[in-house]
Amino acid sequence: MYSTFYKGIEVFILFILLPISFLWPYPIQIKMGCTLIGFIYILFCLRKAGLLRLRLEKNAYWKTFWKETAVKLLIITIITTLYVYFIAPDKLFFVMLKKPILWFIILFIYTFFSVWPQEIIYRTFFYDRYSHLIHNKWLFMFINAILFSLAHIFFMNFLVQVLTFLGGLLFAYTYQKTKSTIVVSIEHAIYGNWLFTVGMGEMLAFPGVN
Repeated sequence: MYSTFYKGIEVFILFILLPISFLWPYPIQIKMGCTLIGFIYILFCLRKAGLLRLRLEKNAYWKTFWKETAVKLLIITIITTLYVYFIAPDKLFFVMLKKPILWFIILFIYTFFSVWPQEIIYRTFFYDRYSHLIHNKWLFMFINAILFSLAHIFFMNFLVQVLTFLGGLLFAYTYQKTKSTIVVSIEHAIYGNWLFTVGMGEMLAFPGVN
């Protein structure tokens, strides 16, 4: 009972209160400090649980993963390309074609300094810590996606909220099947980097991506 109550408070502070607090006008240094403290706490919990070792699990379903990811990426590619073409045709593949160095830097930074921490927090930690509290896996995936979207609320961008919710569902589903941080991080990086490539960086409120 105590453990359940403690984890409920933990979820509220880390995954609801902290993200929402970023909308309040307090110093960025304090926001960064709170984020760092929270991340260190999560890393400590993961290390204690022995979940910080990045390794290719033998049971990872690589062949199936690449097939499923290719299909999903094809769908995402068609939808997003048409979206950019009709909404902002001047942005279509703009960064990749006109600023290739910036494009490469964005992909590198996003993959290693954004995707990995997000998956460590919202999949590896979240599933290990709270999955036993909700026995309905579909409900748990939905909650995970909602909170993942909430983590991006500081962008104050409706499109970001929608895409991160949908992405959260995809990533939660993949992690539910594989329990692999590496697998879900690769999937996350592929879809996210495509959005930058197709020209949606500025639409998603990322400064300088135009």
